[in-house]
Amino acid sequence: MQPPGKIASLCAVHLQGLHKPVYHALSDCGDHVVVKNTRHIAFSGNKWEQKVYSSHTGYPGGFRQVTAATLHRKDPTAIVRLAVYGMLPKNLHRRTMMERLHIFPEEVSRLLPARVLIQLGTNIGKDRRRAAPADASPQS
Repeated sequence: MQPPGKIASLCAVHLQGLHKPVYHALSDCGDHVVVKNTRHIAFSGNKWEQKVYSSHTGYPGGFRQVTAATLHRKDPTAIVRLAVYGMLPKNLHRRTMMERLHIFPEEVSRLLPARVLIQLGTNIGKDRRRAAPADASPQS
């Protein structure tokens, strides 16, 4: 269980291709990214009830606000998708990068395109373990 911000920052780096030595800002050299088990994301504190996602329909009085818990119940992939979308650069490549993002609420399903399954090579990584505090170091 990871917070959506950590997942989104790792996804944004790989979608842009920043991890590659041939990266250039004007070239589109990012990878496909598959995120699974988004149903099991974690917020710290009381953010499930306090974090609010806002949108507007475009009509008068069309301002809508939804809490993170309600949005997660309705669509388990929406919070991660919005977090990744917000971390990508605000330019014309953004939509193309979002097309390479595949999000699943549970384990990877058969809905994943075959061309993406062939190219799956590395795992970005799981939750990193915290380093032990300085007080807990062994005494010699």
